[in-house]
Amino acid sequence: MSIDSIDRALLRTLQRDATEPVSAIAERVGISQAQCWRRIRKLEQEGYITRRIALLDRRKANVPLTVFVTLRTARHSAEWLDGFRRAISPITEVVEAWRLTGRDDYLIKLVLPDVDAYDRVYQRLIEQVEFLDVSASIAMEEMKFTTEIPTAYYEAK
Repeated sequence: MSIDSIDRALLRTLQRDATEPVSAIAERVGISQAQCWRRIRKLEQEGYITRRIALLDRRKANVPLTVFVTLRTARHSAEWLDGFRRAISPITEVVEAWRLTGRDDYLIKLVLPDVDAYDRVYQRLIEQVEFLDVSASIAMEEMKFTTEIPTAYYEAK
């Protein structure tokens, strides 16, 4: 499936608010409601839309603290990586985890109520996985946050 300008407009709109009625979305992008519904359905079936979710207010959920943790390991084996994945998987405070190039091997993002909660997660991690180095940075200010990805790079029809 190729993406055209209408599909890109649909994707931009849905990323901002997936609860908006199809009629309003159709009007915004200039197509009929039936055509809009069919296109959205096709975008879902083709995997361009992977899921629709609700974003929660972190402060109301009592997890206002964001901590970025960089990790280095002396071991670079599939076995170690599987163990690391198993260790972080059940930790609900870990909202993102990345394998990196460069000086650090892994980056995890945690959302927590406070520094004491971070220490409990840290203790849990080091009990399960061996690291060469662990470094944490506490976010002081959220300067930009979005879940929207750019749609300009899809191939045009």
